[in-house]
Amino acid sequence: MKIMSITPRSFHLIAPSGYCHNQQAAQLAVERLRAQGHQVGNAKALLRREQRFAGSDAERLADLHQLIQPDCQPDIVLAVRGGYGATRLLPHFDATALAARLATHPLAICGHSDFTVIQLALLQQGAITFSGPMLAGNFGAEALSDFTVDHFWRALTSPKFTVEWQTERHEQQVDVSGRIWGGNLAMLVSLIGTPWMPQIDDGILVIEDVNEHPFRVERMLLQLAQSGLLARQKAIVTGSFTGAKLTDYDNGYDFDSVWTLIRQVTGLSLVTGLEFGHHWNTVTLPLGAQGHLQVNGTTSKLTLSGHPTLP
Repeated sequence: MKIMSITPRSFHLIAPSGYCHNQQAAQLAVERLRAQGHQVGNAKALLRREQRFAGSDAERLADLHQLIQPDCQPDIVLAVRGGYGATRLLPHFDATALAARLATHPLAICGHSDFTVIQLALLQQGAITFSGPMLAGNFGAEALSDFTVDHFWRALTSPKFTVEWQTERHEQQVDVSGRIWGGNLAMLVSLIGTPWMPQIDDGILVIEDVNEHPFRVERMLLQLAQSGLLARQKAIVTGSFTGAKLTDYDNGYDFDSVWTLIRQVTGLSLVTGLEFGHHWNTVTLPLGAQGHLQVNGTTSKLTLSGHPTLP
């Protein structure tokens, strides 16, 4: 499987969260990237380990702060994996300095899952990053997804691009514009009441998660609603919610039940079915870019612009 891009790029790996337990997948990803002529730096981050983390807090924080240095000039900064650990770094993470560097010397920083808290801390400072594939889980998948790779390069190289999908149910007509933001729902909710939560008005909130039962997703969305955050948004787009196991006890209660309730509680358009997040197929979204969301029947389009792109 070929990883396509216009020209070879330089990747710099960071591991601010969990230890990369799937070393085989990570090495496969590095080999695939290098086979296509890309450079891959900081591969030592793959092997670091302290307890369940990809190294000590200081080592993982150093990954992030290295990006501030002027001699660190890759094209793409790629998170190795998620897990847990980035939240521990937030009190010591100099998001202001990294955002200032990105304003003058942009880097395409990409990841999702636990990495969402770093991305939102940067967005709170005005910096746009990309919510998209990571090294081990996506580029190291046993079979590489053409869909994921195509959308990755399209987002990083196109000043304006559109993702299209079919919704899982009939939606009302929607035509709204606003800033795209969000990412992993659990990580987003974990920032409520902290200084790292972006203050986004008139936004289009895009969410995803993994291994979360519908009732937990509902509880998190209700917390966002009851904190006043959803009242400031124009629409919600739901990505992949995978890994949940329903039982007879649920008696028909599922994610559709959650989406119906949230529509009723908030009055917002909630558009389902985007392939985004913890899934083999995932689009790449620039968090903080301008978005134009259109829904006609079951056909949805999200057009994005205003984000930094690779030269």
